[in-house]
Amino acid sequence: MRSRAAAYPLIAVLGWGVMFPVLASALNRVDPLNLTTARYLLAAVVLVAILLLREGVDALRPGARMAEVVILGVVGFAGFNMLTGLALEHADPQQVSLFVATTPVITQLVRWARDGVRPKPLLLGLSLVALLGVGLVITRGSLAGLGQFGVGGLMMIGAVLGWGIYTHGASRFGGWSPLRFTTLTALAGTAAMLAASIGADAVGWQHAPAAADLVAVTPQLAYAVIVGAVIAVLAWNTGVQRLGAANAALFMNLVPVTTFAVQIARGYRPEPVELVGAAVTIAALIAANLANRPRTRTSSLPGASAVTDPIAVTDRAAVSAR
Repeated sequence: MRSRAAAYPLIAVLGWGVMFPVLASALNRVDPLNLTTARYLLAAVVLVAILLLREGVDALRPGARMAEVVILGVVGFAGFNMLTGLALEHADPQQVSLFVATTPVITQLVRWARDGVRPKPLLLGLSLVALLGVGLVITRGSLAGLGQFGVGGLMMIGAVLGWGIYTHGASRFGGWSPLRFTTLTALAGTAAMLAASIGADAVGWQHAPAAADLVAVTPQLAYAVIVGAVIAVLAWNTGVQRLGAANAALFMNLVPVTTFAVQIARGYRPEPVELVGAAVTIAALIAANLANRPRTRTSSLPGASAVTDPIAVTDRAAVSAR
């Protein structure tokens, strides 16, 4: 049963790992902010449709929690996705994916800052080792390559931090279904993305795509919306529900592995030091997740267990649909 449940987060991380090269290829025709906005305008429509079918129109009303929804939507959805899109202009997909793999660790650091729950010293040490591995990939083992970290790396630090804040904030919405929380924060984030894109177009920082450009990247958009923003998220949240957040989080370390595999299949030939750096990062992140795995306790019901401190939103709607 657990092996079958593991298929859900596996589907999610494979989908996300492929998505970075896919999005990078679309940047040849559409600027990153406009590409991100187009992607989430379409994804928001799909999410709203699913929410209306499952929970009705009342679920679209955030009520007294409007401010929280807007903040988390802007910081999480808009911040993470816009910064990731911009970073792909300055860094290779495999480099970006390594930063994304640090999300579980970053979430624990956010929890430390917000709730005062201090991570284990071992976790902090392994986090530094993971960043060292990222540095090896980006610089290719040469101090002369430090300049390649630059803007792209800084953007990804901000992106992952934003997603860590979003993930931590999700724990405050226990009274909502994860589908409702995801949809409403996605709507807030999409509105912020749209405003940023319009502003960037107005000042000439980027240019609104022509219809021909959008048609040219239709396959990439279709993948990013259907697989990356809908199927992968629902599969991920189902896996978290069945396996627990700590076990499911381990699968995030497969994101850079998948991205590297896609890039190699496309003709990229990594240097040995890059493979060493990727291996160091992945090994450190796996060790960090294992070290931080919460203990489970068996309840009074046979076969039931409780996992404390979940770090991701679980989609009960997706689970009930099985």
